[in-house]
Amino acid sequence: MASNGRVVVGCTHGEEDPDRVAVSYLTAVAALDQGKDVVMWLSVDGVRLGLRGYADRIRAGQEPPIDRLHGQFIEKGGRFFVCPICFRERELDEADLVDGAELKGATPLMEFVGDGATTFNY
Repeated sequence: MASNGRVVVGCTHGEEDPDRVAVSYLTAVAALDQGKDVVMWLSVDGVRLGLRGYADRIRAGQEPPIDRLHGQFIEKGGRFFVCPICFRERELDEADLVDGAELKGATPLMEFVGDGATTFNY
């Protein structure tokens, strides 16, 4: 396990797989609660989680709803690194990114990881 306190939670899914999205957020929020520096690495269809309003409809009416987990993640200081290639291929607008979300590719992700990070991928 990495000793630098950094955690990367990779998520490649969006509304098409709400359970994987929920587990991604639950893992990331738990790491934040333990004082870790957490980045959610959003790629493939997961890039949409970095857009304002997208999380609101996932698992709406179920426990836990993604909009609540999404809000907790942001409020606790979590950050999103959004794959720029995946984002642009889907013709999404960078102006629609939520607070704490940035288009950052593999090089910035490796810089965040540094000498190591605990990683999870969903």
